[in-house]
Amino acid sequence: MYQIDFGKPQSIHFIGIGGISMSGLAEILMKEGFTVSGSDAHETSLTDQLEADGARIYYGQRAENIRDGLDAVVYTAAVHPDNPEYQEVMRRGIPMLSRAELLGQMMKNYRHALAVAGTHGKTTTTSMITEILLAADLDPTISVGGILHSIGGNIRVGGQELFVTEACEYTNSFLSFFPTMEVILNVEEDHMDFFKDLADIRRSFRLFAEKLGPEGLLVISSDIPDYEELCRDLPCRVVTVGRSGDSDYSAADIVWDRWGRPAFTLMKKGQPAGRLRLGVPGEHNISNALAAVAAAEALEVPVKAVEEGLAGFTGTERRFEKKGEIGGVTVIDDYAHHPREIAATLKTAAACPHKQVWCVFQPHTYSRIRAFLEEFAKALCLADQVILADIYPARETDTLGVSSRDIAERIREMGGNVHYFPSFDEIETFILENCSTGDLLITMGAGDIVKVGERLLGK
Repeated sequence: MYQIDFGKPQSIHFIGIGGISMSGLAEILMKEGFTVSGSDAHETSLTDQLEADGARIYYGQRAENIRDGLDAVVYTAAVHPDNPEYQEVMRRGIPMLSRAELLGQMMKNYRHALAVAGTHGKTTTTSMITEILLAADLDPTISVGGILHSIGGNIRVGGQELFVTEACEYTNSFLSFFPTMEVILNVEEDHMDFFKDLADIRRSFRLFAEKLGPEGLLVISSDIPDYEELCRDLPCRVVTVGRSGDSDYSAADIVWDRWGRPAFTLMKKGQPAGRLRLGVPGEHNISNALAAVAAAEALEVPVKAVEEGLAGFTGTERRFEKKGEIGGVTVIDDYAHHPREIAATLKTAAACPHKQVWCVFQPHTYSRIRAFLEEFAKALCLADQVILADIYPARETDTLGVSSRDIAERIREMGGNVHYFPSFDEIETFILENCSTGDLLITMGAGDIVKVGERLLGK
């Protein structure tokens, strides 16, 4: 593998630079003096920011974007060998690294490198840890998979002491990392276009845990079925978090405010250790907070900073984010695109003031829908009214014979109220004609469904 010398700035090109992670890595390199260029399909706020900071951005991926003088090229998992830039790089013999390989090399430059993994909750937990570290006046470098307002985006370049990042299992990306600390929040079926089954996914997480040496720390949820298989006989220290009082960190005496935000007694090895209040709603965020607390305490962060960081964290963009109100209807946006995430979000919504909960859902990838069709329908039935958009294909093509109509059919069979529209314009018209004062409207999915709520608010 090509090794980048971070002490000698070079010229690096990113194929797919507009992604939330790729743009962040490009920002880190630019702040270290590297010359950065990149390409993406469309202009976004992230590519605009990169251009403002000095990157050269190409829209559309073409062979001629690969100019003379490049030292290395970084590409995402979504880039395939038939990509014209990829083919041109191979023809020229320019060194290539995957996004995960670059991120792994970066981690070696820090004394503490904390990687947050799990099927769900990575962005929120990474953000909670960030807020705690900032409250402690530390100077971490952060790479987070969402827009966090306290750092002004998805990246923060700090000192060489501490690096915190999300660690995604898709295509085994996190196996290219070199962490000194890990968090594993949950392990469930997802990305079935890559993994064979749940056992295959668990093997991948076990290999991730094995990357820690004797001086390392693994924070793992004891709520994961048979979690011991993932951490048995590891050389590192293992700390558990979860609902069980037998966990090293758990929560007791939970109370909720009117918007579903919890406060609870932190339990450490079964003993009370103070009271914590969260600035974000949902039972799932208690689990995320426990993992953040365990990681922070391993870094010897003062208790006061833990309390301030968790209370002050009100969420990242697209994580139960209140967008505004129109005609007395509260508009929320959420990134949930897996059945477990959808259920957690809709349960959170049910605890908020509302007359009816409307969920405008845009399914994400054909393979995920085919793998979890029944689970999607069951989760969406938690809403009073469901509106389905067409599937957002992302990296896939429509070759699997599934559609949003299949989800709608299952929801009707389960007694749910569902409506399907092939265009955003039709969805917006239906909402304007049918939502009423006091309703809670959630746009949901990992694609571009957020535009529906934003356009409604613009009207």
